[in-house]
Amino acid sequence: MKINFIKSILALALGLLMSYGLYSFSGGENKILLSAGSFIYFAITLITLFSISFEQPRTTTNIKVISIVFFMIGFLSNVIFTFINFAIPIYIVLNGILLLLFILTTYSIKSKNQ
Repeated sequence: MKINFIKSILALALGLLMSYGLYSFSGGENKILLSAGSFIYFAITLITLFSISFEQPRTTTNIKVISIVFFMIGFLSNVIFTFINFAIPIYIVLNGILLLLFILTTYSIKSKNQ
């Protein structure tokens, strides 16, 4: 597994800007939680998408596809949370489950080395 640090920094910056956008559009009282949670989610999926490559090209392609799928799901989820008034436990549990499923799926693909 190789990590490209320049692409990682760019992925972090993109995640930060997207999180700030969600923060600015949010009208609820949980703006800080929304921006911090979305940044963590976006950062992990975008770094995996843009800057990590594996020995097998097939493994890299599969993980990049999973990364973009989970990024889109997380983005949609966070956009929905931006425009509704939500309870803190629901947000944490939903985004936590999505992130853990992403990590589990990525680990499973990596361990198969295909």
